Amino acid sequence: MDYRKAYEEWLTNPYFDEATKAELRAIAGDEKEIEERFYTELEFGTAGLRGIIGAGTNRMNIYTVRRATQGLANYMKKAGVQEKGVAISYDSRRMSPEFADEAALNLAANGIRAYVFASLRPTPELSYAVRKLGAAAGINITASHNPAEYNGYKVYWEDGAQITPPHDAGIMAEVKAVTDYNAVRTMELTEAKEKGLYITIGEELDRSYMDEIKQLVLHQDAIDAVKDDLKIVYTPLHGTGNIPVRTILNELGFTKVFIVKEQEAPDGDFPTVGYPNPEAPDAYQLALALAKKEDADLVLATDPDADRLGVYVKDGQTGEYHMLTGNMSGCLIGDYIIGQTKAVKGALPEDGAFIRSIVTTNLADAVAAYYGVELIEVLTGFKFIGQKILEFEREGRGTYLFGMEESYGCLPGTYARDKDAVAATMFLCEAAAYYKTQGKTLWDAMLALYERCGYYQDHVESVTLKGIEGLEKIRHIMEYLRKEPPKAIGAYPVLAVRDYQAGTIADMQTGKAVPTGLPSSNVLYYELEEDAWVCVRPSGTEPKVKFYIGVKGDSMQDAQEKVNALSDAALDLVRNLM
Repeated sequence: MDYRKAYEEWLTNPYFDEATKAELRAIAGDEKEIEERFYTELEFGTAGLRGIIGAGTNRMNIYTVRRATQGLANYMKKAGVQEKGVAISYDSRRMSPEFADEAALNLAANGIRAYVFASLRPTPELSYAVRKLGAAAGINITASHNPAEYNGYKVYWEDGAQITPPHDAGIMAEVKAVTDYNAVRTMELTEAKEKGLYITIGEELDRSYMDEIKQLVLHQDAIDAVKDDLKIVYTPLHGTGNIPVRTILNELGFTKVFIVKEQEAPDGDFPTVGYPNPEAPDAYQLALALAKKEDADLVLATDPDADRLGVYVKDGQTGEYHMLTGNMSGCLIGDYIIGQTKAVKGALPEDGAFIRSIVTTNLADAVAAYYGVELIEVLTGFKFIGQKILEFEREGRGTYLFGMEESYGCLPGTYARDKDAVAATMFLCEAAAYYKTQGKTLWDAMLALYERCGYYQDHVESVTLKGIEGLEKIRHIMEYLRKEPPKAIGAYPVLAVRDYQAGTIADMQTGKAVPTGLPSSNVLYYELEEDAWVCVRPSGTEPKVKFYIGVKGDSMQDAQEKVNALSDAALDLVRNLM
């Protein structure tokens, strides 16, 4: 698009408010900034919107939110589901309440009822609310763990999962078709309420959500036995997790829960962390200091929308705190749930399934094999795990036992269809209580899992390439790797190449190709010798190329050395292309 023409349109059109115009006048002399803000529309992708907050077509603001919602409203009307309404939640980020209301008022102006939470709520509760309220869709205003300057807009469908085919493509097309901002509807809040088109979701849904999670507890007896001894440090990282996490732990009986006070209050500026991501060790400085002061057994952190859980656990022998990756904590929780479900009930369902994304550790496969349950791979994105749960329900075949992805997200039940850090916190604390009754720590349990299944080690590398030039470099990297597949990566020969965009798995020795069996996605996956692998994909939410690396070693040290070497070799594939 003509970025200069779009810039002038926003400056002169009376549809755009004075604050927006003032922000744009302030960058009048910065041609590159004008181009960045207006060279394209903020893309509505399969995960919705995510971008830097600010004025412009390529930014998150009330106008891009209205436009996205207009596209959703148009799609709902064509699908004939507008009478069911839409559930809306938001997190602690800057402009989140305002964006939530803008979305609700656009829906109201289109005659669609909006159910809006009275205050910030975690992402998994929105997923639950869509199903509980019988809504046709859900909107979640969040940028997950992105830096403070970002916000986002996720769309869910009636099954409680983020939109998947065919709805994702249909909604994207409708959003793209909205080319005139003047035609995007809105309504005053008082009018929307008077017409019954803006309804506040009350505390009764919070109670229902909590009760659903608590029903999943397997060993209340273990919790009761050590509730006054197990010490837990928790930080919500200025996000939505504070109230729900503390509530669930309190109701289960845990009495030694220590909150990082400096990070307790919701704050979209995230003043104590530059990057509010439980994957980042820097986010734990305050929590670890508190843990050492209180001699805590474990340290927990949830991201701003409380769908991801980060963990440190204490080594009972050395007193050292070890950080668990998302792969480690997910497999630890999954192993506990599946193993203790079998112990409590005497057997597992014959059609039981453990579901993971394609970039998640092969340790999950080993756990599934140990218990004799099916391991199912899906594309990256928890919505595909939700889609598989829906498939089980529709076909009457398949029992969901656990689902996880490497990016610190898992779901222990089917009450929601997105990853849930509130429930993950509950289960990790229950597991810690259970192992404590046996004289073990969570770190002991992790080491026992490695001894039983193998020392799997996984790592993620990201290459950030911002702006217009960055997008072109990302495209070039994927195109080159697709055309010139490596015969080896470091010391590992490539056995097969999975090209999920082409939908093929090609054997490197025979050249024979078979279907992946999964939808098309811009992902390349290299199967290597010794159960190692490398996967390359552009991030769906940030300007990055991500490299996922997995190995299997004979010990922790051996696995770490192997993953370090393979990570360097994987990055070497693209260093000359950047």
